[in-house]
Amino acid sequence: MSWLAFALCGPVLWAISTHLDKYLVERYFKDADVVVLLVFTALMGLVLLPIIPWFAPVMQRDWTSIGLMTLSGLLYMSGLTFYLRALQGHEASVVAPFFQSSPLFGYVLAYLVLGETLTGTQLAGGALIVAGVLSVSIVGGPHRERFRWKLAALMLTCGFVMSLSTLIFKAFAIKDEFWITTFWMFVGEALFGLGFLCIGKYRRQFFDLLRGNGGALLAINASNELINLGGGLANRYALLFAPLSIVQAIGSTTTLFVFAIGVLLTLAVPRFSRENLSVRECVSKGVAAVLVAFGVALVSR
Repeated sequence: MSWLAFALCGPVLWAISTHLDKYLVERYFKDADVVVLLVFTALMGLVLLPIIPWFAPVMQRDWTSIGLMTLSGLLYMSGLTFYLRALQGHEASVVAPFFQSSPLFGYVLAYLVLGETLTGTQLAGGALIVAGVLSVSIVGGPHRERFRWKLAALMLTCGFVMSLSTLIFKAFAIKDEFWITTFWMFVGEALFGLGFLCIGKYRRQFFDLLRGNGGALLAINASNELINLGGGLANRYALLFAPLSIVQAIGSTTTLFVFAIGVLLTLAVPRFSRENLSVRECVSKGVAAVLVAFGVALVSR
């Protein structure tokens, strides 16, 4: 199988995962806080914790490094909180383009923290990303246009927090350190989940859902985590054979796949997805996805 197939696996699997997230939020969390879903996600990581030490020396690191890797997991779960709150009130294809703001935040952080410079091409790519996410944030009304301020605030905060998490993860996850970093990231995710379980309101919601839909929730969430992990590993494997910029550019097509899968699900299985298929919305989402994809391709050059 060529590296291109592995590179494409990433955005396809991530797009499927986005729709699974949307299904979980709509099916089980209409009356519960989405933070409770992250408790289930934390449990999935907790199951893998005893396995990783069998083939990776997870304790052979200084405490500062361990603390930073754990912080990466806490930040990741915090970013997911903003993302799931955005999914509660918006379609998956509207939320997805905002995920591509993470590379833009990553380059800004590199500029501010590491003193790296941004080229004219990268700045142009950043402008395209901003244009794409802003265009999908505008919704037409009977009398005038209005801007989805809440969606933009939630997802831009998500993108910034996720880029911080990724920055820490990448600093440690080089070659042999990948599974060690993953282990401590899972520890951070578990601490996030346990922290919310200590709060009475979330604990009651968690056990209510566990009693009523525990089997289905755990099965779907476990499948979703495996799909996410598969996308990440496929993307990482493609980096062994192709330049980073090319792989990142291909990864930016996630928004296109989210849109395409959403349309197919709405037409074929409407109970799983209800995308707005009006001409105006389809054009808006399509233009946003293309702008963001081109923007990420330029930023990654």
